[in-house]
Amino acid sequence: MPWIQLQIPADPDNADQLEDLLMEMGADAVSMADAADQPLYEPDPGTTPLWHQTSVTGLFDSTRDIDQLTGELRSAWHQQTQQSLPEIDVTLVEDKDWVRSWMDDFTPLRFGERLWIVPSWHDAPDPGAANLLLDPGLAFGTGTHPTTALCLEWLDGHTVAGKQVIDYGCGSGILGLAALLLGATHVTGVDTDAQALEASRENARRNEVPDAQLDLYLPGQEPDTQADIMLANILAQPLINLASRLAGKVVSGGDIVLSGILAHQARTVMEAYEPWFVMEEPDVRDEWVRLTGRRRDR
Repeated sequence: MPWIQLQIPADPDNADQLEDLLMEMGADAVSMADAADQPLYEPDPGTTPLWHQTSVTGLFDSTRDIDQLTGELRSAWHQQTQQSLPEIDVTLVEDKDWVRSWMDDFTPLRFGERLWIVPSWHDAPDPGAANLLLDPGLAFGTGTHPTTALCLEWLDGHTVAGKQVIDYGCGSGILGLAALLLGATHVTGVDTDAQALEASRENARRNEVPDAQLDLYLPGQEPDTQADIMLANILAQPLINLASRLAGKVVSGGDIVLSGILAHQARTVMEAYEPWFVMEEPDVRDEWVRLTGRRRDR
């Protein structure tokens, strides 16, 4: 039997209320998904963290009248919140094995020539490549989001072997671990979330990365050392605020790779780093930007 699928953007303040409303209106299933490839980690007891950009999806019996259903949903939402719903994406979907379908959506992804991100239930397409094993879930950036993909492609296209790397805002460790699999000697991961550091460590062990090759710290607790490559896939304003701090952690002639930046923010971020780095022109994909630079002589 086909289903009517309603997909609606939401934020953490209203996602739960929207989920409840969809169930009240007769949805057979409601799910929430990340709309911006933002990692989340194991929540504290009694908390349910949500992504900053969440997509709430409801499945309804295909016999329902779509216009009537969406109209009633908009009316009920307005009565509850005095606000209008964002655009509702309506599609008809065939009945299927949803778990199998979810797994099929995550297939190995290639970045450049040598690097693959491989879900655990798939065989590596190229056993001789750098294959990073990660499972989709709360602590997994799939690599499909431009900010992650741009950084992974940079790592694949540059000499990483033998380098010391800092992954600032490491999250689940995808960038730092990719660097290690591409031959980096050591990675220092830094993140404001202690649970993110735990996720990075678990993913490192899944990929048989020795503990000694990956050190993980909260900001301000990392050693005062310098790296050949600085990776920072965060957001524009934190990158601006951290410019002098990150610059001080890169050796002369070292590389900096910045992402999490929208295209209209690129010039401002570049200007924040130009006192220390010779910055290259932005690489843009789907309105997101990667900035790279080479550290000036000290």
